Amino acid sequence: MKLLNGKTAIVTGASRGIGRVIALKFAEEGADVAFTDLLADEHLKSLENELKEMGVKAKGYASDASSFEKSQETVSEILKEFGNVEILVNNAGITRDGLLLRMNEKQWDMVIAINLKSVFNLTKAVLSQMMKQRNGSIINMSSVVGVKGNAGQANYAASKAGILGFTKSVALELGSRNIRCNAIAPGFIETEMTAKLDEETVKGWRKTIPLRRGGTPEDVANACVFLASEKSSYITGQTLHVDGGMLT
Repeated sequence: MKLLNGKTAIVTGASRGIGRVIALKFAEEGADVAFTDLLADEHLKSLENELKEMGVKAKGYASDASSFEKSQETVSEILKEFGNVEILVNNAGITRDGLLLRMNEKQWDMVIAINLKSVFNLTKAVLSQMMKQRNGSIINMSSVVGVKGNAGQANYAASKAGILGFTKSVALELGSRNIRCNAIAPGFIETEMTAKLDEETVKGWRKTIPLRRGGTPEDVANACVFLASEKSSYITGQTLHVDGGMLT
């Protein structure tokens, strides 16, 4: 029995990396998938085709998640195409790292807009539909950095910490409508980006993790499947740490 049969999911920032794996894992579990990314490039089309080959309905949308108007328009298009949405994964995010002393306003504003404001934008856009159907699971992608902070990432840490507060508040507001809202806080996840790092540096990081390995995008995607499914029907307002024990 597939865990997400009959459900439609929206995944933002899904053309590559963790978002892409989440979309594929959802399709594997039977969900129809609408996904967004900033550009209508080969990555977006490739994922759309791959999802369709898995036997589910799928469509990619070029959309700026940091824009309130564009988010409303995109979700409206998705609802016309798919009819309903039971799952939202707010995954879109960027980094613009630098010490606060040297960080400029643009670096701050971009990260807050794409990482945090986008969560507000998309959640607002799906809210009416989820309230009407009295069913929904909203999953917000935070980070261990949002929990403990990190030197050189004041903007990123602030955006990811903001997501945690937003998640708890939404859970309190919407629980009576059977809409759940949870966050995932990934730790050191090994992706194409980390593959470019010096191997000795990566080995050093792995040694600090109790499970002695970096996480995989699949580890995060599996947590998303759990929170999106009825297996987590009595869980809301929580932060699920997918970090190998980093913050233990």
